[in-house]
Amino acid sequence: WGQYASVPSVRCVDGGSKMIAWPRIVLFGDSITQFAFEADGWGATLADRLIRKCDVINRGLSGYNTRWAKVVLPRLITRDSEAENTIAVVIFFGANDCSLKDENPQQHISLVEYGENLKSMLQYLKSVDITEDKIILVTPPPLEESAWEQQCLAKGSNLNRLNSVAGEYAQACVQVARNCGTSVLDLWTLMQEDKQGFSSYLSDGLHLSKKGNNFVAAQLWSLLEKKLNALPVLLPYWADVNQQNPEASLLDDSAQK
Repeated sequence: WGQYASVPSVRCVDGGSKMIAWPRIVLFGDSITQFAFEADGWGATLADRLIRKCDVINRGLSGYNTRWAKVVLPRLITRDSEAENTIAVVIFFGANDCSLKDENPQQHISLVEYGENLKSMLQYLKSVDITEDKIILVTPPPLEESAWEQQCLAKGSNLNRLNSVAGEYAQACVQVARNCGTSVLDLWTLMQEDKQGFSSYLSDGLHLSKKGNNFVAAQLWSLLEKKLNALPVLLPYWADVNQQNPEASLLDDSAQK
């Protein structure tokens, strides 16, 4: 189980008792994030790894692009929503922004605006004291066009995304991260380094398969590990709870276990 410790911070609630303020990670993205808590999802894997150390909050919004995301972000993360306990934010948009304008104008966002929207979200997070070192940008993954075209045709539309265009948005995401000093996970590039091809990372040409979810979880953990590995397990191990006086163990906010 590793190191056990008292909680890092508490706050008083009605009646004078102290509510545990758990550290948290926020995952903010589109459907690839919304689906991340499904069985074998990359978000579920991170949450399991961090159980009793840190809450993993899923704020995935299927179908959203960065234009809508920047509008809703201040409703999801504020100083009053425990921003001080937020130790990491993962921003994972681009798969909808890169839709072809002629085929999917509702979700399409121009390449220039996409970069500006990412910058806007980073600036907002900084304004609520979530600094660059706590933020990870994730690029859209590559697109397997033949598989995704079948999905489009089944819905009565033409192919509405291209892998080469997704790559342009991925490059823009990487550039924003470099300019702003955040970490970045370039999925578009990394997944295509697989000599056996990247299609096995995707379930339908766009969304992640089990292998793709495992890949994202592993890559994200490599970026998060240094920030999170030292987090203690919160509250005492059950065998260490004082049987005669459990309050002494469970309400002690200072003693290390």
